[in-house]
Amino acid sequence: MNVTEGTANPGEQGGEQGTKRFRQKRDAILAAAAEAINEQSAKGMTFADVARRVGLNTTSVTYYFKRKEELAAAAFENTLDRLLAMLVEAMQESDPQARVARFLALNMVRLARVECGEERPFAVLSDLRATEDPIRGRLMASWQKVFRTTRGLWGTPRSRAQTDLHGARAHVLLENSFWLTAWLPRYEPEQYARVEARLMDVFARGIAAPGAAWAPAMLDLAHAEAEPGRSAFLLAATRLINQLGYRGASVQRIASELNVTKGSFYHHLDAKDDLVIACYKRSFDTIADAQRLADEAGGTHWHRLSSAVATLLDVQFAERGPLLRTTALSGLPLNVRAAMVDRSNRIARRYAGTIMDGIAEGSCRPVDALIAAQSLMALQNAAFDMRKWAGTMPRERAIAMYASTLLFGMFDDRAAR
Repeated sequence: MNVTEGTANPGEQGGEQGTKRFRQKRDAILAAAAEAINEQSAKGMTFADVARRVGLNTTSVTYYFKRKEELAAAAFENTLDRLLAMLVEAMQESDPQARVARFLALNMVRLARVECGEERPFAVLSDLRATEDPIRGRLMASWQKVFRTTRGLWGTPRSRAQTDLHGARAHVLLENSFWLTAWLPRYEPEQYARVEARLMDVFARGIAAPGAAWAPAMLDLAHAEAEPGRSAFLLAATRLINQLGYRGASVQRIASELNVTKGSFYHHLDAKDDLVIACYKRSFDTIADAQRLADEAGGTHWHRLSSAVATLLDVQFAERGPLLRTTALSGLPLNVRAAMVDRSNRIARRYAGTIMDGIAEGSCRPVDALIAAQSLMALQNAAFDMRKWAGTMPRERAIAMYASTLLFGMFDDRAAR
């Protein structure tokens, strides 16, 4: 699939060298666009900013891509093509575990090269759904191909239950590969091989100790809202931002969702950034509440961990008050984004503490708790996107199946029974 490009002039296309120069400039523009999208979102990206990053003028950029939407789409398409190429290479391995390990290894090599300045980062796909048709249709078709290929790492399913399980595993694997960019920079590049091995260990064998039972307690997160009207805005905004991205969920769309005026919006919040920050705070508070209630209920640390995870997955699948996806981060100012990531890391460290205590008492398997905790953050954050999948089966089964991907590992088909 190729997104429409500008047409090169005869001088650019005159012979092999001209074609090579054309492609090099186009690739440089795409790399710059990816950086701009990652910092400002696709809708926040401008031709002027991309041109500045490449050392060209704006007219030169429009020579290759006539419209900003075409440039953003080409950057997304490049990410999808690269993901698919890695998956195709991983599929050459002989069994599911080797294929997943290969895909993870290819991602880690790429991220190490990015960290060392030898390669430019991918454009994050958070704004994919916010693009307009017909571009959106083409990109979503490519995303579906990536997802189906990822699901294929586990081979041909023998039943509907196994198809569901492979889908959950594919989603968790992809989301963890995307979430790596949020926490991997905390490690030195020479430690990446160890990080890869420890993360793959979680993928392969999970967090639960051998013989651990799945019997979570569903925690009661309900509490009275001091400002019900404001809470309604936060819930509507969270759902729309999760679906359309930060830029796609306009104030007008949020107000329309609630059938109120834009003036009512500004009665509750001063600006859109304030709204996103409030949504993140609500989401982080919800996760922290689940962790606190699990600790207060007592039991083994495995029981506390599984209860918190199960309760939060129930929140995501029910849509009654979903957690805000990290996809909204690219639309926020850098200082605010850093504060949100810091809060996320504090919550991950609490998960890590629970896992470490579980290891000490024997209810959790010896794992790198910090890495395992970050994998859980990706799992619970991304579960919102699987609500339709979860709606095809009893809720308890969906929660158990999705959670099994990390709590029991990605290669034990008992979760499909």
